[in-house]
Amino acid sequence: MVRPHLPLNALRAFEASARHLSFTRAAIELCVTQAAVSHQVKVLEERLGVSLFRRLPRGLMITEEGQALLPVLKDAFDRMAATLERFEGGHLREVLTIGAVGTFAVGWLLPRLAEFRARHPHVDLRLSTNNNRVDIAAEGLDFAIRFGNGAWHDTEAHALFEAPLSPLCIPAIARSLKRPDDIAGHTLLRSYRRDEWPMWFATAGSAAPPVHGPVFDSSSLMVEAALSGMGIALAPPLMFARHLSVGALEQPFPIAVATGCYWLTRLKSKAETPAMVAFRSWLDEATTPLRTSG
Repeated sequence: MVRPHLPLNALRAFEASARHLSFTRAAIELCVTQAAVSHQVKVLEERLGVSLFRRLPRGLMITEEGQALLPVLKDAFDRMAATLERFEGGHLREVLTIGAVGTFAVGWLLPRLAEFRARHPHVDLRLSTNNNRVDIAAEGLDFAIRFGNGAWHDTEAHALFEAPLSPLCIPAIARSLKRPDDIAGHTLLRSYRRDEWPMWFATAGSAAPPVHGPVFDSSSLMVEAALSGMGIALAPPLMFARHLSVGALEQPFPIAVATGCYWLTRLKSKAETPAMVAFRSWLDEATTPLRTSG
């Protein structure tokens, strides 16, 4: 059977009355009279052909029919309120959820987010970091920025730029390094990718020593260890430009080795929203110089 049109005011009056179990308190919330609320609920009951409340001397008792209706209405009103709150200045605010490998987030993205915000003030960015292991679907991400070769199952990957690795250390250690071979006399900080130091030594034309240094799951953490004087980190100088510019770190040799690329990734099954298109376009423009340099 097709139900007659249900007036919004009557639904709102019932929902508020059911939460408060009182027409009087519902009236205060809705800024109307108690009689108006009672009338609206009565109209709704007549339209539905059921009793939603039992009227008691000291308030209301919701019926089974009312209990069935209440959560549906509450959810609907909450969703409408959340959507309406997203409108601002004639624009609809969009939420954009991004997961990024921590080194990229801190070393490259954060210093530039103000620029993105200035261009797209109606996009609310939600940023989380990871150690390059991410499940886009499970974490509800629009995009994931990660490092690797671009081959991830059911994922569309757009190359951003390479970030070659080079030894980074504090100035006191850098002063002791005259040739690449001298690095072997220090603690070599490394990631879980065991081939990175051997690749660097091969590029430098030196024999790689046994590598037994501490293992870190992010370049950011590794560089923090290097800053404390623990040893020499093999990390991307591009991501630690701030530390290099103030002299906290030094890059003792210009030799660098590329082991992969940063990628902007999303699920192939997910259609791009306007906010996603805006972010991808901005990111692509901002990283173009890094792809075309050299």
